[in-house]
Amino acid sequence: MQDQYSDIRPYHDEEVRRVIQRLTRARTLQHALVKYRFPALPAWLRQALLPLAGWYLRRRTAHIHTVESFQRWLAPWIASLLKQSSDDIVVRGLEHLSSEKSYLWISNHKDIAMDPTLINYSLHHAGWPTSRIAIGDNLLGHPDVADIMRLNKSFVVKRSVANKREKLRELQKLSAYIRTSLESGHSIWIAQREGRAKDGIDRTDTAVLKMLALNGRERGENFTATMTAMRPVPVSIQYEWDPCDVQKAQELVTRAETGRYEKSLDEDTRSILLGLTGAKGRIYVDFGHPLSAAELASADDMAQAIDLQLQQMCEILPVQQSALYLLQQEYSLATEYDCSGVDTVTHKKLLRRLEGLDHAVRQRLLQTYAAPLLQKVAAENAEQQQSGSIE
Repeated sequence: MQDQYSDIRPYHDEEVRRVIQRLTRARTLQHALVKYRFPALPAWLRQALLPLAGWYLRRRTAHIHTVESFQRWLAPWIASLLKQSSDDIVVRGLEHLSSEKSYLWISNHKDIAMDPTLINYSLHHAGWPTSRIAIGDNLLGHPDVADIMRLNKSFVVKRSVANKREKLRELQKLSAYIRTSLESGHSIWIAQREGRAKDGIDRTDTAVLKMLALNGRERGENFTATMTAMRPVPVSIQYEWDPCDVQKAQELVTRAETGRYEKSLDEDTRSILLGLTGAKGRIYVDFGHPLSAAELASADDMAQAIDLQLQQMCEILPVQQSALYLLQQEYSLATEYDCSGVDTVTHKKLLRRLEGLDHAVRQRLLQTYAAPLLQKVAAENAEQQQSGSIE
């Protein structure tokens, strides 16, 4: 039987051993291991250690024959990474859901690799099956990176396809794969939009939702029936501190000033590494409730319902208050909001983060940190005005 999803799906168990053997012989992976373990060694000595690194990798991965065993092998490293890069991880909401069901997790998008990592870390820690992960093909340019991601339940979203007809075919295949995965008991994670919310504003792109619903056309379903069958659940991911905050602010300022921004060849890779290893402070992962049929009446209604849940789950953090205070004091922005009671320790830390930044980047970074607070306050005020008018 032909495997119609072979070019986008994660690896199957029967493929794992062959991929592992290929990876342990990959020079790039050996280089990465030696550089990670012995960063102070000169380049010529690290080069001499490559055969030893290959032997070490083969020895440590000899027991891996399935996707689950690969993820179990990764789990202690992920736990250690999170312990080193975060102060605390708070996971909420899974107790209201069933581990026996598959869900379409739709989350906000702050970090390239850490967002889905946190979703699966939270599920694994709670004893749930891990999810399959949607990842753009722009991040899979290197074959070794692609192998590791597909071993770890990632499937490919082909964003680089230019031809409109071919792109539609790929989107239909992607939508069908997601639906098939859910029906076979595999939960799916996908971001609410293409690309990270570099400005701090979490807003669902209806194009993502319309792509998800494409699979229902061949089944004769309407949007509501298709999305109801996929059991979408909004998930909020919050980082107290964003390791990539300065880089994001610089990109946004460059786009605003010049109308474009050219990424360097290894920029995504550097962002992934910085996002994984950089200090994040406290992290909050909140699983919402399944969307109702009324909330799934259309892509616009669904996007609005997702955004509302994300705003309601949003935790007000001291860094947001501190950023808003500085915006008010230095730029006379958002002065209509009360920003008393700024945490002194957080405020000093934010000021150190701003040192050396030019005026525009400094303002942009503060706006990004303050954005979730401003969004939440605005939503609450609108809700109060609406309820007041009804009464």
